[in-house]
Parts: sequence; structure tokens; C-alpha cells
Amino acid sequence: MERLNSGMLLIEGDWFLMGTDDPGIPQDGEGPQRRVWIDPFYVEEHEVTNKQFQSFVNQTGYVTEAENFGDSFVFEGLLSEEVKSTLSHAVAAAPWWSPVKGADWRHPEGHDSTIADRMDHPVLHVSWADARAYCRWAQRRLPTESEWEFACRGGLQDRLYPWGNKLMPKGLHYANLWQGDFPNHNTAEDGYFHTSPVKSFPANKFGLYDMVGNAWEWTADWWNVHHTRDQQRNPKGPETGTEKVKKGGSYMCHKSYCYRYRCAARSQNTPDSSASNLGFRCAADMKS
Repeated sequence: MERLNSGMLLIEGDWFLMGTDDPGIPQDGEGPQRRVWIDPFYVEEHEVTNKQFQSFVNQTGYVTEAENFGDSFVFEGLLSEEVKSTLSHAVAAAPWWSPVKGADWRHPEGHDSTIADRMDHPVLHVSWADARAYCRWAQRRLPTESEWEFACRGGLQDRLYPWGNKLMPKGLHYANLWQGDFPNHNTAEDGYFHTSPVKSFPANKFGLYDMVGNAWEWTADWWNVHHTRDQQRNPKGPETGTEKVKKGGSYMCHKSYCYRYRCAARSQNTPDSSASNLGFRCAADMKS
């Protein structure tokens, strides 16, 4: 894989099979499987880290949407007792999520938390607009959903995960996911209760790390669950919408609840959403 400066890898163009005819979560629009051509492009080998995002903020003075709003969503199991005592309400459909005052990229679990020992972890609590602003500063862009999935698959056709169909080849962990009883107990058998440093798990055949697990990743596309079987070239999703596609799942994903750590899996959030498991990586066009 050809390397660009600052950890960007050149992904050669090719046809691939996008989506699946055996969806794990049918309502998410994972199917039908269709043949898609992707032009060559660059993609970051790992998720954007706190260190990288801090450089952006230091140089531009950028303020994230979570900081402007004054709160962001955090998984309650990561909160200190002090922060828990201040909570007013949780999300009815997912009571393990709580809006936490003072939670932002610098304070992932609220005002009494820090990223001092997590500079090589993926940046969290970034909205789609925040991610786009960083990419523009870095002279990059967000990947389309089709580019992201092509990169995730690493040249493998019709496989569940970036490395194949078996979740734990030879009993080894290949991604930062939830082990145990979600949401009550995370055994952290993979070594991590929350995010892990980027590149903690094996890369796929394209040399890309954490394409599933660790942090959800924003893509450029608007959300849509109706797809054609017709072959396409460089699809970019609908022209408009209300929610953006995110891919890859996170450290909170477990098959019993959020079986979305598969290449074909997908989910969505409004562009101003932020949370303690949501980040991004950059892509870039080939230079003409």
C-alpha cells in the first residue's frame, strides 16, 4: 500500500461487493448487496487521535459543537459517582446514555475526566460538522460510505469483518468491542473498558486499523435505507437528508444489542450529534 505523508494510505481503485443480502440488522438498510466501483483514494490508517485534534484546535481556536451546547452524551457506566449524582435524565430508549454537562473532546466523561493519558486514543464527542472542519483544515475530507466500506473490507469479498468471518481467529481479539453482559458488565477481555490507543489491534490487508470497534466513524453521506442492486461507480448517497451515516461500531458494540461491528453494518446520527463513542478518520482525493 503506497503511503502519503501523515499516515494516509493509497487505496487502489476496484470493484467490490457493498452491503449484504444477509443483513444482521435489516432495518438499517444493509442490503441489497450490489457491485460498486471505487476510484483510487487516500484514507487515514487510523482514527483521528486526540493529539491530532488538539493540534487543529491549537492552530485554529476551533470550538466543537459539544462545547457550544454545553453537554454531550456519555455511556453512564463510565461516569464517576460525582457526575452521576448531577444527571437529570437519560435516553428513554437507551437508559445507559446520559447527556452530561461539561462532556466534550477534552473531557470524555464529564468535567472531572481528562485526555492527558489518552492522546493516542481516537478523539470523541465530535459532531459531523466538527469532523468536516478538521478534515478541511488538514486538506482532506470525510470518506463516502462506499469508500469507507471498501477500505474496511481490505480486499476481502463478502466477509463479515475486515479480517474474515470469524470474530476471534485463533481465539485472539481483532477489535475493541464489548465483552460480557451489555450494558451491565464489560469484562474487558480485550484489554479495554473504553477506547483503546489507535493501532492496538491488527490492521486489515490494506494496512488500516480499527475499521470496526473502538469509535464509530462519520462518513460524508446522508442516511438512506433504500438502495439499488444496479452497479454503481463512486456512489455518494442522497443529495439531502436529516442524518449522516456512521460506520464501524465502537467499544460499546455487542452482538446482543448493537451487532454493527461488521463491514456492511451502518447507523446514523444527526450532524450535530456527539457522544463518547463517536469519532472519525479522514480521506483524500488522488492528486491530479
